[in-house]
Amino acid sequence: MTAQVWIAILVGLAAIVDDLARRQIANWIPAAALAGGLGWQIGQHGVLLGAGYALAGSGVGFLVFLIFYLLGGMGGGDVKLMAGFGALLGLPGVLWAALWTAAAGGILAVTVLAVKSIGRWFGLARKSGSEAPGKETIPYAPAIALGVWLSLVPKG
Repeated sequence: MTAQVWIAILVGLAAIVDDLARRQIANWIPAAALAGGLGWQIGQHGVLLGAGYALAGSGVGFLVFLIFYLLGGMGGGDVKLMAGFGALLGLPGVLWAALWTAAAGGILAVTVLAVKSIGRWFGLARKSGSEAPGKETIPYAPAIALGVWLSLVPKG
């Protein structure tokens, strides 16, 4: 496995654990992805071209998820995480990761809704006062990490 894959695995696992445990992604996690991605790209392509690939990927990763953040469907940590992974993946890798993330996120959302519906059906649903009615959230770091990991699977 390459250093790029190891960075994606370690940062992804840290983001998943943090998001599931605290429902937040600590700033050091996307910063680690950004730094690792910048280092990886520079190591692969030289200083100018590598930095350009990292910054372009980071910017696109940020912009793709910024729309959902502005619409209230995603947290800021998710946006920063995708920007960090964008530096690691560059273009077009971050676009593939965004597509895989959307698919994984859709499956995650349907699964969560199904589990909650089954829980309500059997009277097992927990009452939580921490969220406003109609404002239930899903931790999205698992979908982002899975999308990034799938984008790194060799094609062919």
